[in-house]
Amino acid sequence: MEGDARAYEAFLTDLTPYLRAAARRRSVAFGAPPGDAEDMVQEVLLAVHLKRGTWDPERPLGPWLSAILRNKLIDSLRRRGHRVTVAIEDVMDLLAAPETADETNRLDAEQLVARLGEPQRDIVRSISLNGASVRETAARLNMSEGAVRVALHRALKALSGFYRSGE
Repeated sequence: MEGDARAYEAFLTDLTPYLRAAARRRSVAFGAPPGDAEDMVQEVLLAVHLKRGTWDPERPLGPWLSAILRNKLIDSLRRRGHRVTVAIEDVMDLLAAPETADETNRLDAEQLVARLGEPQRDIVRSISLNGASVRETAARLNMSEGAVRVALHRALKALSGFYRSGE
């Protein structure tokens, strides 16, 4: 990010095996031909290069990279005529905060979550902050799993808007 060509080359070199393994895993999981994995790796590396300015160094790198890889996989499958849907459970790990987050981040998250109405507030706290599953949360709130997923999606979208607005 600061123009150090050697550091950038080392980063891409270290990143490639991780991307290759993740691309193979996801190709198998979504029924893409195994040969597409290497094409995805190259597309992701190109996207990382072109979009490197969009990564916020204050945020974890893994979720940003995983999102790029997921989007390249979806693009690949769409080109082949596959329709792809991704269950929220498949991306929940990408949305989760790192375990090493300090108390300040937790307090900031609590302040944003407090702005949500019920039951969205309870659902976000349960799933995103406390690690409960959609099934457990649905049972506790006497809601269907689908309703919990929809409420969670809407709550996360609202939280994103709160965060971006800086209010």
